[in-house]
Amino acid sequence: MTVTGETRLLPADTNQARGLAEHAIDFLFRDPRPVGRATFGLLERFHLDSVGCGVSAIAQGANAPTVLRREALATPPMAGSRGAVCFGSPRRCLVERAVAANASAVREWDSNGTNFGYDAAKGRTAGEFGHNDYYPVAVAAAGEAGLGGDAALRLMLLIDEIRGRLAEVFALRKYAIDHVHHGAVASAVAFATALGGSADQIESAIGMVVAHYVPFRAIRAGHQLSDSKGASAALSSEVAVMAARRALAGFVGPQDVFRNPLAIYRRNEPCAEGRSPFDLELGVGGDAFAIHSMHFKLGLYEHQSAGALQSLVDLFAAHPTLAADLDGIRTITVRIYEPAYSIIADPAKRTPQTRQSADHSLPYILAKTLLKARAASRSGAAADWESCMLLPDDYSEAAIRGTDIPALIEKMSIVHGGRDYDDRYPEGIPTSVEIEHVALGRISAGLVTYPLGHARADVARTAAVVDLKFDRLVAGAVADPRALRERMRIGSKTPAEMAELYAFPIHGCDPG
Repeated sequence: MTVTGETRLLPADTNQARGLAEHAIDFLFRDPRPVGRATFGLLERFHLDSVGCGVSAIAQGANAPTVLRREALATPPMAGSRGAVCFGSPRRCLVERAVAANASAVREWDSNGTNFGYDAAKGRTAGEFGHNDYYPVAVAAAGEAGLGGDAALRLMLLIDEIRGRLAEVFALRKYAIDHVHHGAVASAVAFATALGGSADQIESAIGMVVAHYVPFRAIRAGHQLSDSKGASAALSSEVAVMAARRALAGFVGPQDVFRNPLAIYRRNEPCAEGRSPFDLELGVGGDAFAIHSMHFKLGLYEHQSAGALQSLVDLFAAHPTLAADLDGIRTITVRIYEPAYSIIADPAKRTPQTRQSADHSLPYILAKTLLKARAASRSGAAADWESCMLLPDDYSEAAIRGTDIPALIEKMSIVHGGRDYDDRYPEGIPTSVEIEHVALGRISAGLVTYPLGHARADVARTAAVVDLKFDRLVAGAVADPRALRERMRIGSKTPAEMAELYAFPIHGCDPG
């Protein structure tokens, strides 16, 4: 779609922390401009997608969400607080603990929305990653402040806008900083603003997050990934709420932190005194919001593998006998871009031992997809996105240790596609897959740049597959998936309904 609407520029030579505070107060309360229906509709879909992921992770007893949820349920609200609820429980908990538990559940499968920080029209193409993990902050803030659904949607959009625009101008990964830091800054702004914070207090909350709580990519290092990778957004959300609470209570944090020479921005990208390294432009109204460049995942996989998955789906469509005859595959050659090559194709990813490593392993993701395609073909179904959708069971311990997986991975070569591929990122996800097959010869679907789920792919087709993903994730976890879908429609909800939004039963889950 053509994105139009009003924006607000925070120039590099101004106090952008203060500017974010003023912007948030205006956007939520002081001068809220009309937001396009397309924007709110897309936001509702991203939120629903995140809830499906969270419900599934809790129902299946995923470790990090279970630990954090148990901790939250054992921690009552602080004096004077309404508290917040965890997914699947009506019990009121300490707000920041509930936020951590819910954000951890949303993020655990690594299957919700994604952004790559790219706005070519404005020349802002830093390409930092990010995910739609922070809606629990907005829901908790609305509940604590007594706000209804329309205000909650604005809080969600504010978080996505701030973190999305920061991702366009400052690439945290270049400095070994985890991408969740942008989300923490956005969460602190939204929470403090929702609770009536002044510009001074909101600026203090930002300063505390930047000065005290910077997460490094140590959580992603090593041959096998741990709970810390999946829970990174949750823990950053937790400290963002803590920082906002303290600022609202009178704690004064560092001011003007984006121009602070010892904070991460100027420390890593030195610039003239009195400036930050970037301008920051934020949507105010219409459809001028970063959410329109964010992407959906159509299953459980690291999003940078989406181009390779689309290549396989295209090959199955062009060569209907391929899925049924995997034994005829001699070699599989994948060409991919940086940074994907370093993240999902490093040698350790050929032998994943944990789910967190498997869903960040391009060889495993492709091998499992090939096996699902064969199963679909044998049942008479087409090998497409729907039948090949990767779900939690595809990353179980038994699945990871499946004997068919190593044989397929052994046939794979993953190579860096070079500058031609690199230059197409972060606008797209440039990938090509070439298969040498005994019967079919050498076949390729060509270069894929905008796989299904990408913001520039077929919107209606993406929506249909995302809806199916939700149904599959929550099947067996809730009594009525359709009723849950209706419950999650946020617009026009009352403050009481927002306060209990996540307090629905989940099968096999401790209700607290």
